[in-house]
Amino acid sequence: MIAIRAATSADAGVIAAIYAPHVLVGTASFEEEAPDSRTMARRMAASDGLYPWLVATQGPEGTGILAYAYATAFHPRAAYRWAVETTIYVADAAQRQGAGRLLYEALVDTLAAQGFTQAIARIALPNTASIGLHETTGFRGAGVQREVGFKHGQWIDVGLWQRELAQPATPPAEPRPFADVGIVRG
Repeated sequence: MIAIRAATSADAGVIAAIYAPHVLVGTASFEEEAPDSRTMARRMAASDGLYPWLVATQGPEGTGILAYAYATAFHPRAAYRWAVETTIYVADAAQRQGAGRLLYEALVDTLAAQGFTQAIARIALPNTASIGLHETTGFRGAGVQREVGFKHGQWIDVGLWQRELAQPATPPAEPRPFADVGIVRG
């Protein structure tokens, strides 16, 4: 059975290992050097309790991490604070087993409960699996940035996918910290 839980700093090594192939071999990430567990733990801590980091696990007591997903600020300017950028990475061995969908649904539901109104995902193209996952969880294409990344000897387009999380209110309430909301499912 797949379980969803909040990621902890103890998960940083496994999260870094899931991410590394996307950095070193693939084009899903535009980083060129894979971050180590300390760097990943710092990134997790930088969420400052506002943005969730979640993991999908399987096995005894949730020890086998299959995938991770998180949100960050969409843009640093204050007027954007109701929008988030979302990211998900699934371990190669866990691809197409449903962990990514369950995890991303939990992330989206949690962000909506926190009071964020829009989720934006950037997908290096082509990537039919990621597009499928995003569209299955309610994201819709919002545009393409042409040839914005150069990696492994090629120029790469980035597609933008967007999902409305909640109807924006006027004036909007401030987003609530992840610690105050916890993981929301459905």
